[in-house]
Amino acid sequence: MENYRQTIGRIFDIQKFSIHDGDGIRTIVFLKGCVLRCRWCCNPESQEYAIQTMKVAGEEKIIGRDVTVDEVMKTVEQDRPYYYRSGGGLTLSGGESLCQPEFAKNLLRAAKESGISTAMESMACAEYHVIESILPFLDQYLLDIKHMNPARHKEYTGRSNERMLENAKKIARSGQTRLSIRIPVIPTFNDSAEEIREIAAYAKELSNVEKIHLLPYHRLGQDKYDGLGREYGMKDILPPQAEHMQELKTVAEAESGLPCQIGG
Repeated sequence: MENYRQTIGRIFDIQKFSIHDGDGIRTIVFLKGCVLRCRWCCNPESQEYAIQTMKVAGEEKIIGRDVTVDEVMKTVEQDRPYYYRSGGGLTLSGGESLCQPEFAKNLLRAAKESGISTAMESMACAEYHVIESILPFLDQYLLDIKHMNPARHKEYTGRSNERMLENAKKIARSGQTRLSIRIPVIPTFNDSAEEIREIAAYAKELSNVEKIHLLPYHRLGQDKYDGLGREYGMKDILPPQAEHMQELKTVAEAESGLPCQIGG
């Protein structure tokens, strides 16, 4: 039988000691490749599956490398004591992890079999049978919902949202994983009270959502666009004010009846 820990995937970063993207202290593995092209994406180097060259602080840097599940797990397992004490573990991010489904599944499987908690930050933009194969190895699904209007979603991300919203229902009905809804709050796109209320109402309909996260827009990835020779299309957009985020938090909690927090 083939050793699943030798499955090869393509990543562009591993971030240790994160306190976002899941409970406790976590190691985040960033996978290459994404089906969306969100205008505000803070990891543009994640969008292409291809290995790229990006200028970082004036120096050219190779972005992307091929690794086995076993190689990644050697890094992940280094911080097992921190996971144990904090309730943390491994989180897959990207990009969109579902663009590399076998690697994602086998990496989550390896973590679970090693006694390490698992989470995945994802838009559920894949055929459901792909997601279904991953759920048995996933403790927490951090599901992005960006907008309820399909045309608006496509305008700002390059793809409509019908499949993602349908998959969210199926993930919730499965009962196989804890589910949190993450809403990137983007001025000019979805930062009105009505738009947040619509997403919160949808989250309320899902059976097992634990929490809503409002993630305020920031411009921390802007320099990456320059490094890739790309134009950043939201350079004139300012991050939302803290007071406005609090107002949206109140709206989301009132509509959904769920706890809501600002940030990851």
